[in-house]
Amino acid sequence: MPIRPENKHRYPADWPEISQRIRFERAAGRCECVGQCRREHGGRCGAEHDKPHPVTGKRVILTTAHLNHTPEDCREENLLAACQPCHLAYDAAHHAATAARTREVRRTAGMTPLF
Repeated sequence: MPIRPENKHRYPADWPEISQRIRFERAAGRCECVGQCRREHGGRCGAEHDKPHPVTGKRVILTTAHLNHTPEDCREENLLAACQPCHLAYDAAHHAATAARTREVRRTAGMTPLF
């Protein structure tokens, strides 16, 4: 998943190397999700980097997910090599909450408090 420009400062300088190691050394180019995304895989997800996804048929680009949604936290146990569908599904609730906060800030911008 691309890093949003406003969040780049939150990632360590060696993030590309960390992500590469997680995806291709630890995970051997395969999605590590075993249900963290709340989708049923029947074990480990079968997606492999640069091959057709077993469900969607689209080319898999393996990503590295932060399980606690904190980019500064690059501990091994907080990182998961994930195919795009698993990563997006895992992050769905977090993305929805972030979008709701953004909408609220935009809605109330410039408004005078009532009390």
